[in-house]
Amino acid sequence: MDAAAALFATLTDRSPEGAWSAPGRVNLIGEHTDYNDGFVLPFAIDHRTHAIVGRRDDARIRVASTFADEAVEVALDELDDLFPSDGAPSVPEWAAYPLGVAWALRHAATTPQIGVDIAIASDVPVGAGLSSSAAIEGATAAALNDVWDLGLDPVTLARVGRRAENEAVGAPTGIMDQMAAMLGRADAAIFLDCRSLDAQVVDLGFAAAGLELVVIDTRVTHAHSTGGYRERREACERGAALMGVPALRDVSVADLDRAREIMDDVTFRRVRHIVTENQRVLDTVETLRTQGPTAIGALLDASHTSMRDDFEISVPELDTAVEAARAAGALGARMTGGGFGGAAIALTPHDRVEAVRDAVTRAFADAGFAAPRVFTVTPSEGARRDG
Repeated sequence: MDAAAALFATLTDRSPEGAWSAPGRVNLIGEHTDYNDGFVLPFAIDHRTHAIVGRRDDARIRVASTFADEAVEVALDELDDLFPSDGAPSVPEWAAYPLGVAWALRHAATTPQIGVDIAIASDVPVGAGLSSSAAIEGATAAALNDVWDLGLDPVTLARVGRRAENEAVGAPTGIMDQMAAMLGRADAAIFLDCRSLDAQVVDLGFAAAGLELVVIDTRVTHAHSTGGYRERREACERGAALMGVPALRDVSVADLDRAREIMDDVTFRRVRHIVTENQRVLDTVETLRTQGPTAIGALLDASHTSMRDDFEISVPELDTAVEAARAAGALGARMTGGGFGGAAIALTPHDRVEAVRDAVTRAFADAGFAAPRVFTVTPSEGARRDG
C-alpha cells in the first residue's frame, strides 16, 4: 500500500479518496473446469494488489503502476474505442486490466462516472499462476464501485473483471479467479459452481491440522492469452459438441467410454481431464468436510497427473517441483493455474516445509533449471477497502 500511495503522490497533489486491495489466489483443485461450467475450489492468498484512487475534475481516467515507467491516460468516453479489441489492446497490456474494468463497469451501471487517477502496486507474483490479473481487476473494481457509488455486489464485480479479461485483454479465461478475489475468506476456500455462480465457503483448517500450503514458483512465465490456453478451450468446446451437451460439466465419468468411441485421442484426453477433475473437486470438498485436510493429498496428486498426461499443460519444471515436494514429505502436490509455466502447490506438514523447500531447490539445480521461488501462503480475505 505504501508503494501505491507513493506512486499516487507522483501523479497529483490531490488527496486520494481511499485505498483498496484484492488478493491473488491459489486454486486448491479444479483446473480449466471453470470455463466448462464446472466446479473449482480456490482460495484467496495473503499477497495482494493495492489501488490508491483519487477524483479528477475532468472525465478522464489515468492509471499508473509500479511495474511500468509511464502512466496511461484516456477519456472515459474513449474507452469504448479501446475495448473490445479485435487483436492486441491498443494500450500496454498491464493497463488493459484496470482500464478494461472501468470500461466494463461503465456498461454494468448507469450512474454517471467522474474522472479518476489510479495508482497500483502489487506483491502478487506475475506469471506464477496466482492470478495477478484478477487481483488488479478486483482492486480496481472494488475501488471504482465505491468512488463511482455504483452499489454493485461482489458477484457482479467478479463478472465485470471476467469481461475485462475476456474482451479488453483478450484472455479467454473463466470466472474462477475473479470470484476468488472478490469472495475470499480467511482460513477457507470458495467452492464455486461456475454455471450457477453458487459459492459456498469450505473451511480448510490447515493451521489446526499442522499443515502449510507451499507455493513453488517455477519462474517459467505464462500468458493466458497465448495459443496453448485457447487451444485447450477450443478442444473442450469441440468435445462438448460431440457429446451433444452445452458444456463438459454435463458429461459424467460414466460417459467417458462413449466419449472415447466418438472422439480423436487428443480431444478425448482433454475431455477426460475436465470430467475427472470436476469429480475430484467434489470429492475434495466432501473429504475436507468429513475427514479434514490431511486426507486430500491423493486427490491433489491425481489432479497433477491428469493435467500432465491428459491436458498436457505441465512443463518439466512443474513436474520436477511436484515430484521433489512429494519425495520430501508433502502430502500431495500439483501444478496450479492455467499451465505452461507458473507455480505448483504442495500441501505440507509444518515440520517438513524446510525439507520440501530444500529438496525442490536442489532438484531444480540438478536439472539445470533457474532457481525457483518457494514460499507459503495463507488463505485470506477477498477484495476490501483498506483506508
